[in-house]
Amino acid sequence: MNQRLNKYLAFHLGTSRREADDAIAAGDVLINGEIAKLGSRYAIGDSVVYKGSPVVSRDNHTYLMLNKPEDYVSSRRQQGDSPTVYALLPEEYHNLKPVGRLDRNSSGLLLFTDDGDFAHSMTHPSFQKTKEYLATLNTALEPLHQQMISDYGVQLEDGYSKLTLERLDDTRLNWKVVMHEGRNRQIRRTFAALGYDVVKLHRTTFGPYSLEDLQLGKYVALDIDFK
Repeated sequence: MNQRLNKYLAFHLGTSRREADDAIAAGDVLINGEIAKLGSRYAIGDSVVYKGSPVVSRDNHTYLMLNKPEDYVSSRRQQGDSPTVYALLPEEYHNLKPVGRLDRNSSGLLLFTDDGDFAHSMTHPSFQKTKEYLATLNTALEPLHQQMISDYGVQLEDGYSKLTLERLDDTRLNWKVVMHEGRNRQIRRTFAALGYDVVKLHRTTFGPYSLEDLQLGKYVALDIDFK
């Protein structure tokens, strides 16, 4: 099998092809003892070394979906008394990376993978993956503020934020929030700009993936054919 070296590296290192190209351009990759070049190709039997270590071949990528509880951080490093999401996964999956983030106080759908191209396709703004959340506010949302968020957008320090809101009950405290971006803490910051605190935030959908009946704190392996 003959293929582009960046594709081979992305698969076996769990990076994106862009990151693989950056590694090749930096001179971090050797193929058959020689420094690889952008556009180099890999054939079965070739020796590939990345930063001094041989690249170990594997069969398939891994994809997981976790229903993250509150008070877990989406990183490998524990923050204070808050455990990391890896405490919820068997050690065999600790090499996987979160696809996007959920802050410590948020819960819900979090994807993990060792497929860098898949992660890039899910998180880069150009792909505009739809994400749905259930949000509870500390006080009833004024109709004018609902209109501002949904129709006009709210000015934040990193640009306008426009969210689609659907009222879930008559209290005006509970909302379904739909967004197509993924800026850091965007939902919380949008409501905060108008004087509201988001006291609960739970992601239910990310692109084509939905929690459905997955219980809080549990994970499931996904069968994804991503090319």
